[in-house]
Amino acid sequence: MELSWLNWLYTAVAQVITWIHQGYSSFLDPNGGLTWTLTIVTLTVLMRLLLFPLFLKQMRSSKKMQELAPKVQEIRKRYKNDKQRMNQEVMALYQGQGANPLGGCLPIVAQFPIFISMFTVLNAMAHGQLKFGMSQELVDSARAAHVFGAPLPATFWTDASQIEALGANPIQTKVVLAVFVAISSLTTFLTVRQSVGRSMAQMPDNPMAQQQKILMYISPLFAVFSLNFPLGLILYWVTTNLWTLGQQHWFYSRHPSPVMDAKGNLVTPEPKPSLLSKVMKSDPEPEVPPATVPEPKAIRQQPTRQPRSKRTGSKKS
Repeated sequence: MELSWLNWLYTAVAQVITWIHQGYSSFLDPNGGLTWTLTIVTLTVLMRLLLFPLFLKQMRSSKKMQELAPKVQEIRKRYKNDKQRMNQEVMALYQGQGANPLGGCLPIVAQFPIFISMFTVLNAMAHGQLKFGMSQELVDSARAAHVFGAPLPATFWTDASQIEALGANPIQTKVVLAVFVAISSLTTFLTVRQSVGRSMAQMPDNPMAQQQKILMYISPLFAVFSLNFPLGLILYWVTTNLWTLGQQHWFYSRHPSPVMDAKGNLVTPEPKPSLLSKVMKSDPEPEVPPATVPEPKAIRQQPTRQPRSKRTGSKKS
C-alpha cells in the first residue's frame, strides 16, 4: 500500500538507488547479484548515517535517565502505596530535568518511513512497475539479479512458475530466502535484547520492564511477516540490524552503565578498549630502568704525620 504523502520520499529513495547502482555498474556487472547487494547495503548505510543524530539523542536521553535513577527509586519508595502519585512525581521529575522516557523510540520511529519507502520501491521493481522516476533499464536489471541463486524480487511465497520465469530454481530460491529470513529474525532479536538489557541494567525498577521483555521475545516473529517481503528488502533489514548491533556495541563499550559501589554511590566504570584500539595498539615501549644514584666514592683518610717527639718508641735527645 502506497502512502501518497510519502511520494517525495519514494522518489528520493529510487533516485539514490539509481545513482549508487550506476556507480557500482561502472566496474561490476549491472545485472549481477553482487552489484545489487552492494547497492542495497550502501543505501542502508547512508540512511543510517542520516539517522545517527537521532541515535545520539537517544543515548543522551538514556544517560539522563541513568543520572535520575536514584531519585526515581526514592520516589517509588516514598509513594509505594500510591501508584498514581508515584507516577505523577516521576513524570514531574523527568519533565523538570528534561529527560524523555520515550527518547529511545526516536530511531525506531524514524526508520518506519524509510522502511516503507524501501519496501514500496523494491516492490515496484519486483513487479516491473516504472514508478518514482525509475527507468526500464534499472527495473530490468533488478529483476535479473540473483543473490546465491535467488532472484532479488522473489518472496518466499512467490509461485514456482514466476521464479522459473526469473531464471531461478524454485527450491533453491526458497532455501535462500528461508536462510535470510532466519538471519533477519536473529539479528532483530539480538538488537532488541542488547537495548533492553542495557535499559533494565540502568533502571531495574522501570515499570515498562515487563513490556520490554515481551517486545524482546516477540521480535523474532518479524520473520513471519518478512516471508512476504522481496529478497532485496530482507537484505536491507539484515544490514540495518547489523549496523544497529555494531553501533550500540560501540557506544555501550565507550559509555558503560554506572554501577553502585560499596558505599551505595553511583560510579561509572572505565570504558572497555575497543577492538580497533586493540588492533592498532603499538608495541609497549621498553621499560627504562630507574636512574641509580652513584654511590659516593670512599675517601681514604691519610694518617697525620706526628712529630718525632710523640712517635712511639722515640727517644728525646
